[in-house]
Amino acid sequence: MAWRSRFSYIGRRHLSIFANPSPSNWTKVVSDAEKIVGYPTSFMSFRCLLSDELSNVAMHVKKLVGTKHPLLNTARGFLYNSRNNLQMRGLIIMLMSKAAGPCPSNSDLICDSMVSGIYPRITIFPSVSLSLIHTAFLVHRGIVNLKEWMNSDGPLKNMQFGNKMAVLSGDFLLANACTGLAQLNDSKVVELISSAIGDVMQGIYHESSTSAEESSLTVASWEDQTFLSHGALLAKSCQAAMKLARHDTEAQNWAFQYGKHLALGHKLNSDLQLFVKSGSEPAVFSLDSAPVVFHRQIVGPERWRHQLKQVQNMARQIDYTKLWGLIKMERGVSQGLDLCSYHSNKALEAMKCFPPSEARSALENMAYALTKF
Repeated sequence: MAWRSRFSYIGRRHLSIFANPSPSNWTKVVSDAEKIVGYPTSFMSFRCLLSDELSNVAMHVKKLVGTKHPLLNTARGFLYNSRNNLQMRGLIIMLMSKAAGPCPSNSDLICDSMVSGIYPRITIFPSVSLSLIHTAFLVHRGIVNLKEWMNSDGPLKNMQFGNKMAVLSGDFLLANACTGLAQLNDSKVVELISSAIGDVMQGIYHESSTSAEESSLTVASWEDQTFLSHGALLAKSCQAAMKLARHDTEAQNWAFQYGKHLALGHKLNSDLQLFVKSGSEPAVFSLDSAPVVFHRQIVGPERWRHQLKQVQNMARQIDYTKLWGLIKMERGVSQGLDLCSYHSNKALEAMKCFPPSEARSALENMAYALTKF
């Protein structure tokens, strides 16, 4: 479906929703969902699963204090940021398993002891592995290009040390995730998650392969790239959970669709916040974020290059406040809001295949929360 046709499917109902920010909404939705699952999902977070290893990492990361190495902010986010979504990803897998329920034709699985309507042996490992893999990529993305290093960033030896920590810590997490997946004894599921890891790698590569001036990213290609880097892992993990419970291919497909559209909607929500929340300060933002891509497609490549020159100083540094103003003047933000609502609605549609339950309602609330701030 072409991206323009999606907007007629949605309408404009969501604009008033975004005009009334609700910062605590997502946190409340996740908190309510945890109560439904009955698992202490906070203990499945990066912190608690690898507390000893994290303590060692944190001790070494202290050496980066006073530098601008991104690994320092990444570590702070794991430890202190209440809005991180590491445990949320595992929570979605368990909610999906609970919403789908047991598969009547699988007598051997029915004999398994269930906790709060969930099969622990087929759900815990995928949700843990999902969190670990996602965290590993966050850590890996904290590698600095030392060719662009400046004295103000920090001592060169500290920046080099930070890069080594990012590589080794990320590899360690991926190794732990692979160990957990191997214990499932299901080669098809391992193959599925392995393909998701490959998707993330491909998505990250494309994200960093071109500059903003050279980017030919359209809205359609933005969605494809964002699915690879942000959606494939969640979507395929949801599908894997259904496969492990031996649900049919239709249920697996709907689980995949839910994970895909939830992830895309969540990324759109994140990209749009700077442009729709009152009082936002546009210090800096990605030139490949959704509102910028929409804007670039609307104005065309020539006018976009001209606008970039308009907001650059003599040192070719971008004045993001001016660029933010130019983008808000066009229709890119409102079209981004439409696309966010589209993905929210598609995630809600995917849940209709499961019988009504508290778990299904929790997943629906997550999808609906994408249209709120």
